[in-house]
Amino acid sequence: MDQSRTNAWVVAGFAAALDLAVVVCAYGFVSLLADVEVVSDPAVGVLVVPAAVGASVLVLLVTLGLRLRRPERMALTVLLSAVLAWLVFVVVAIIGHLLGTTGSVLASVLFGAGLGIGWFGLLIPAAAALVASLAVLVARGRSGGMDRPRWPWERDDE
Repeated sequence: MDQSRTNAWVVAGFAAALDLAVVVCAYGFVSLLADVEVVSDPAVGVLVVPAAVGASVLVLLVTLGLRLRRPERMALTVLLSAVLAWLVFVVVAIIGHLLGTTGSVLASVLFGAGLGIGWFGLLIPAAAALVASLAVLVARGRSGGMDRPRWPWERDDE
């Protein structure tokens, strides 16, 4: 495996972990400050939104892993990451609602669309865009010859 592919997947892995942390933190703050629940329908269950968030993080990982081999196209990578993460979040929420309730397909689509355009759904593409832009900057630096940061005891200053 060549160096650019290895760097792309390493940066994508750290970016996916950062995306999950940002989404969990943002969900907590929005839920706390607005005094709203993430899922307002108790019939859905507690696993639909975590599964949807996990799927969006996984899609971000794969998208960045494939796109960061050539980090010159920043705008397209950021836009593609945000759109795909949001789309997968909504689709998994629809499927989870459909499997978790005995409701109709229309009710599941309305649930997924409502979740996707609400505060919690819009945090997904915002976090993905932020993390993808940072990942592209790191990948550009790595492809330009930038070394990793060194701890003070690793430097040969003395």
